[in-house]
Amino acid sequence: MFIPKYFKVSDVEEVWDFIQENSFGTLVTTEKGKPIATHLPLQLLKDGEAFYITGHMAYANPQWKTFEENENVLVLFQGPHAYISSSWYNHENVPTWNYQAIHVYGRASLMSEEELEKELTLLLRKYEQHRESAVLWETLSPQTKNQIKGIVGFSIRIQEIQAAYKLSQNRKEADYKNIIDKLNEEEDFNSHEMAEVMKNNRKF
Repeated sequence: MFIPKYFKVSDVEEVWDFIQENSFGTLVTTEKGKPIATHLPLQLLKDGEAFYITGHMAYANPQWKTFEENENVLVLFQGPHAYISSSWYNHENVPTWNYQAIHVYGRASLMSEEELEKELTLLLRKYEQHRESAVLWETLSPQTKNQIKGIVGFSIRIQEIQAAYKLSQNRKEADYKNIIDKLNEEEDFNSHEMAEVMKNNRKF
């Protein structure tokens, strides 16, 4: 990913937090030179000094069969994004787009059924434990658990991270603050989310 110096994120802990909060990602591999992708709920896990992205997909999805032939796979995580009109600057310029994006590269391997059960247990706890009638792995019936036969678990050991937050950091203070105000006047949810992100990452 091309990342101008203004927008590069080097704080690893910040990257980990971003992945945890925006964990619905896109897994990209190649099959005979053709890129293929699947959109999946993913998890970030630590084992000793190593970090992993874990997840699962349908057994009928042929992408998992490409793991062995791909030395590296790519996982994309994205946060809010929004159009930025150059009419919001105090000088003439071109419009642009603000966004948050993280690319993770690593080697993918398939999980055993026991490892997959642990992955599903953690995934359900993350999204269910705060609910009144929580759906947890340990409380599911044997019949429901048997559906594990229809999915394939995988683990990606992280080897490289590229992170970009394009949040108008290259703009002067007056323009930066005006962009936030104008984003809040827009009618779409992503613009409001981007305004909030810019407030929390403001340099002024």
